[in-house]
Amino acid sequence: MTRVTGSSAVLLVSDIGRAVEFWRDRLGFSCETYGEPPHFASAVRDEATVLLALCRDAEAIVPNWKIVDKTWNLYVRVDDADAIYAELQERGAPIDYTIYDAPHGFREFGTQDPDGHDIAFGQPLRTVQRIEHAVPRNA
Repeated sequence: MTRVTGSSAVLLVSDIGRAVEFWRDRLGFSCETYGEPPHFASAVRDEATVLLALCRDAEAIVPNWKIVDKTWNLYVRVDDADAIYAELQERGAPIDYTIYDAPHGFREFGTQDPDGHDIAFGQPLRTVQRIEHAVPRNA
């Protein structure tokens, strides 16, 4: 039987250059554009690939959260949510919602791209290791 080896979301964007800048500079992905002038791009970081397709009618781009409240367009799984949260803040990525332990079992936070797509980064809670500061018993 044939194996499925991956999946890539395709996000519609109103400006390829602006989208590439966001994914590269704010989220730390490597990007490549296609076409002359560019009308398509790929954004790759480690095992995650996101495809970006130019939509010349910006009004036609409707992020999921505008249809179903608090619904992402993309959920990126990571092995250290706290580390990538700190990195994206340093990179100046807009934080849509701060990091927290979600009821569905992930430590996650969200950002939003220039076209309004909600993008979450999450780590399964079962893999989260936190350093607990011990309080001396006689304190």
